[in-house]
Amino acid sequence: MINIGIIGGAGYTANELIKILINHPKVKIKTIVSTTYPGIPIENIHKDIIGEINKLFSSEITDDIDLLFICIGHGHSQKILKTISSKINVIDLSNDFRINKNSIFKNRIFKYGLPELNKNIIKKSNNIANPGCFSTAIQLSILPLAKKNLLKTNIHISAITGSTGAGRMNNDKLNFSLRNNNISTYNLFNHKHINEVRQTINKLQKKYYGKIYFIPYRGCFSRGIISTLYTNIEISFDEIKKIYYNFYKKNPFIFLSEKEIHLKQVINTNKCILHLNYNKNKLIITSIIDNLIKGASGQAVQNMNIMYNFEETCGLKLKPMGL
Repeated sequence: MINIGIIGGAGYTANELIKILINHPKVKIKTIVSTTYPGIPIENIHKDIIGEINKLFSSEITDDIDLLFICIGHGHSQKILKTISSKINVIDLSNDFRINKNSIFKNRIFKYGLPELNKNIIKKSNNIANPGCFSTAIQLSILPLAKKNLLKTNIHISAITGSTGAGRMNNDKLNFSLRNNNISTYNLFNHKHINEVRQTINKLQKKYYGKIYFIPYRGCFSRGIISTLYTNIEISFDEIKKIYYNFYKKNPFIFLSEKEIHLKQVINTNKCILHLNYNKNKLIITSIIDNLIKGASGQAVQNMNIMYNFEETCGLKLKPMGL
């Protein structure tokens, strides 16, 4: 058993993390910090776990933990880590340490926590930078191509995310009245998650000179990401499918579907489902994930399982929403 601490305990990703960890057979949650709600019962804020956790939010992390999950907003993790013992391992869900040039803080070296890319590295690491949600869906779409040096031309991506992707904050761009029965774009060609995608391509395929054009959308639903990308590929579709099946055959959360896919197949799971299509030398890849689970908290627990040599799927055999 390992002892767990969580900082940023009132947010959406923390909510999913708590729900997973209270049923995980290998861990015990020792403390959950919320600077907004210290001393308040956790179930008063996370009403979907009423009766499942008898704890109050704490104001600070204690040293009696083995692993800390950081679930606060981007740009604040360094301040948190200044007060955390170096003996405590860390999985950070913000974007603060994902890019290599930012991956070292004091005596901590953060490794990029995309299990399908870095499983052997994660096994040996004490500090993990959990990937972004969009970047997870996009990278899982193209890892097999980059591994085989098949990315030769520009990559075009459109992806839509649910409202939980922006966290609990409320403003004119995120409130219900605007998002309901509506859709909008943002950060056209300039979304920060593409830096992670580019970094991964450069790791697997040293000479890629194409551009990545990404159009993100805000959806009128609460959770999930559906991403569709296309790029020119010069080999046959049968060869492409074999490459994907071989690449992912030992990855328990990645599934290839011969049929077209939809979000409810993955909501409330740690799965990523991919659908491949081929049209006049253009490979079209659709991927679906739950942004709060495979795109955040579930992937963080998957990383924890790998770090501590637990079964990779431990605590993550979740049921999808279905129809």
